Amino acid sequence: MNWLNSEAFTLFGQHILWSDMVGNLFGLAALALGWRRSLWTWPVQFLAGLVLFAAFFGHLTGSAGKQVVVMVVALYGWWQWNRGRGQAEDGHIAVRFATWRERAAMTAAAAAGTVAVALLFKAHPALSWDPWPDAYIFVGTIVAMYAQARGMVEFWFAWLLVDLVGVPLNFANGYAFSGFVYVIYGALVLWGLRDWWLRSRKASQPVPEGAPA
Repeated sequence: MNWLNSEAFTLFGQHILWSDMVGNLFGLAALALGWRRSLWTWPVQFLAGLVLFAAFFGHLTGSAGKQVVVMVVALYGWWQWNRGRGQAEDGHIAVRFATWRERAAMTAAAAAGTVAVALLFKAHPALSWDPWPDAYIFVGTIVAMYAQARGMVEFWFAWLLVDLVGVPLNFANGYAFSGFVYVIYGALVLWGLRDWWLRSRKASQPVPEGAPA
């Protein structure tokens, strides 16, 4: 798998690695499929994690381990969406806003998780090149994927918060392709947020008495 860490091309003076390009293209496709509420979003997310795991395994143990967690959450999402298929009128999963209790739980989990993971990275410097932002992006990604698995509109807000740190951090650390992809993520997130938001409002509207279900 050494070819994954070889240079694919140069863009604006930045060296683009095959692993960076392929893994992020899979991630971009997974986000687009998530917007469409397609079950295929999860296998594609799993493939993205698998590609990056193969690229990191053997020399970046921490990064490889993070991809294992991403793949586990992708399997959970696949299971959840399989269970929820057919909830909406179009045969896909139904989307909704989280309850205040769910929002509080996810916020607390994200905060505690970021601190715990950052301290782990600081205690073992080989696991991360920048402990705090790396922990924030990693934990934020997991929270976003969990919210997506549960069909929560907050999934998109979580991705926006990850993007705010991910874009400048990737450019600053030489991962130009990841940086460009995160910019596209931002645009997709805004469109996806609008779509899920409207769908959740439509689903919550009561059906008039006597109208067909």
